[in-house]
Amino acid sequence: MTILSVPEFQHRTVLLDEAVDALDLAGPRAHGIYVDGTFGRGGHSRLILSRLAFDARLVGFDKDLQAIATAEQIADPRFQIVHDSFASMGESLAARGLERVDGVLLDLGISSPQVDDAARGFSFRNDGPLDMRMDTTRGISAAQWLATETEQTLEKVIREYGEERFAFQIAKAIVARRSVEPLSSTRQLASLVAGAVKTREKGKDPATRTFQAIRIFINKELEDLEIGLNQAYACLAPGARMVVISFHSLEDRMVKRFFASKANVPQPERRLPIRAVDLPQPEMKLIAKMKPSDAEVEANPRARSAVMRVAQRLPASGTAR
Repeated sequence: MTILSVPEFQHRTVLLDEAVDALDLAGPRAHGIYVDGTFGRGGHSRLILSRLAFDARLVGFDKDLQAIATAEQIADPRFQIVHDSFASMGESLAARGLERVDGVLLDLGISSPQVDDAARGFSFRNDGPLDMRMDTTRGISAAQWLATETEQTLEKVIREYGEERFAFQIAKAIVARRSVEPLSSTRQLASLVAGAVKTREKGKDPATRTFQAIRIFINKELEDLEIGLNQAYACLAPGARMVVISFHSLEDRMVKRFFASKANVPQPERRLPIRAVDLPQPEMKLIAKMKPSDAEVEANPRARSAVMRVAQRLPASGTAR
């Protein structure tokens, strides 16, 4: 997830205008109810609010306490922030008397301030504690997990979430190292991985995939995404849109498959005596797939892996509003 600037760390929001444009906030839709499932530092939320009518509502979600602190500075009665994952969307909206929304935006992954702040432990570029939790009030840190997990599970997580072909060697090295001393810093882990990875793509640090895998696992990112997509869909009113920006293939694959499962329905044998009105109907319409422009990637290299997908919920008849 990519965001606007904060005092310590500067950043640009990836696909900012494109994502908010995709929510289709013009006309009567400007009076609707919307969800920013990944507030970050509020880049998308602020732009959405600037386009909404006086009687609209926007509910933001985030697990990061620093994001919550930023959100609480927005003095706009149309806006509310929830300190939780977007996976809690259905329950959280219901608690606020909201059953249906007119659009949901999810900007997945981690924010630049999280990456750039060495104290968070997300990056190996600057030494810091091995934490990696988006919500530091819950769960165990990466260091705690690495100190206790079995070699088999370490290998599985690094292989599946990091798509790392040297997962076996890395897991073995972690277990050997912790028998001597605990892994407590990002630099220690990055150095250990570099020694276990024999080859790597040009320009990519050997530790990149391992750090990604551990971060995804610690924060239950893929589990939250699976739940969150279903929660968001269940909350969408007919004609409402879901906009999802992902930054790695595992996320994008899940989003693509989810949208396809709602947009493509199996058709029965043509020879069966079934009336057209009784045929299964698609529940969503695929609207767009977009990547950042060359100019945006040149100005902000962190945008290069972003993929935005947009789908719209259809009425029961199967035709768009």
